[in-house]
Amino acid sequence: MTDYNIKLNSELLSSLMSDGEGMGELMAGVLNQILEAQATEQIGAKRYERSEYRGGYRNGVRPRILYTRIGPLTLRVPQFRDGSFSTEIFGRYQRSEQAFVLGIMEMVVNGVSTRKVTKITEDLCGANFSKSTVSKLCIGLDARVAAFNERRLGSFPFLIIDAMYTKVRAKHDGVVSKAALMVSGVNSEGNREILGVRIGDSESEAFWRETFDWLKERGIKDVAFIVSDDHRGMGAALKRAFQGAIWQRCQVHFMRNILSFTPSRHKATMAQGLKRIFNAESAAEARIKATELAVAMDGRADRAIKCLEDGLEDALAIYSLPSKYHRRLRTTNMQERLIQEVRRRER
Repeated sequence: MTDYNIKLNSELLSSLMSDGEGMGELMAGVLNQILEAQATEQIGAKRYERSEYRGGYRNGVRPRILYTRIGPLTLRVPQFRDGSFSTEIFGRYQRSEQAFVLGIMEMVVNGVSTRKVTKITEDLCGANFSKSTVSKLCIGLDARVAAFNERRLGSFPFLIIDAMYTKVRAKHDGVVSKAALMVSGVNSEGNREILGVRIGDSESEAFWRETFDWLKERGIKDVAFIVSDDHRGMGAALKRAFQGAIWQRCQVHFMRNILSFTPSRHKATMAQGLKRIFNAESAAEARIKATELAVAMDGRADRAIKCLEDGLEDALAIYSLPSKYHRRLRTTNMQERLIQEVRRRER
């Protein structure tokens, strides 16, 4: 054993016994010995060895940082005068341990901001990652998202649809606002799945039609009931794509629409009346409650009552289903919760 190795092993032992940095130094020492052994194998001779099998000459080493869960490791990568040294320790352009990168991705998927990720990695691993570096590491998520968003579908009798507007970085237009259409489905076993997300310029009829065609191309079938807000152009697109499917207008969004037309001093009374309508046991009872509310608010909130009358039947479509479906499928609350999670990750 050389004096260098004796000194190195002595220092490692002391470090392991005194603090937590020794494990990283030990790992770096092991990997550096592997790199040296690989260089010897590729050249066909050890350092300064005279050999007829020598296939080249060393040209020093270059430092390279490998970020791992036990901290950044400084490795000495051999260099050759002619040709290049190759090793499987590093993937091409890969400077971080794969498990470490996957851990960063997992944090991002779970809604941890890139700013917090940089702080966490610095505290845990002693490595300072910028926000842009974290974003680049997460590019590997794109392929997984694309595969999820284009997977084959099957039977989904119920669809829950909602949209949100988000800032998107365009190539030539800078940051622009885009509509993100999110579709969830409930299969015949009663399990809900996120079916996909589509990004478009607006909630136009053409884009809704493209979205429904996209779902059909992926194999969706047996769609019988769709829940959404009164999105512009959606009704016409729905009739063309899923003929015979029933559309349920989200009751929560509908109530907000009605209250937006109600004078402030009458909003409390209007809200109580709307709750009585949508908590009715049957569609017939709901219509009676709606008539009573219209009479009570006559002359005080005419625009709100007009909005109620125009959209009432679409908001009562849920009564065509058995009562066990009413609570979950009369609103897009499930989809609203999903949007909240997306917003958290967006921030």
